[in-house]
Amino acid sequence: MIPNETVEVKNKRRSERVILRVAVVVSVGKYGGNLLSESTFTQVVNAHGGLLTLRMELVAEQKFILKNLKTGMARHCGVVRTEKSANNEFLVAFKFATPSPDFWPITFPPKDWQGAPGS
Repeated sequence: MIPNETVEVKNKRRSERVILRVAVVVSVGKYGGNLLSESTFTQVVNAHGGLLTLRMELVAEQKFILKNLKTGMARHCGVVRTEKSANNEFLVAFKFATPSPDFWPITFPPKDWQGAPGS
């Protein structure tokens, strides 16, 4: 494989990203059965997950529940990666347990969302 092809394969997304600010709540089960929740907003979304900011720190592969505050819909998710931002918050890339293009309030979603399971 040619080096440029490697970069292109790594950057290929399963579904097109859309810049969209959606009010959500992230809920994480903590040791001892307690539930920790934080309200926040998405920055970027797609049929398979998205990117949001949090004050609480999550780690790669950590599971959580994401609730869309407008629709009341909730989905199981997992952390793909986190990065500390300049203002001491964390950028959290996440994926749905199963593709969920219907989770986002988009009237005309990108064409590649239509083929994702759950659409």
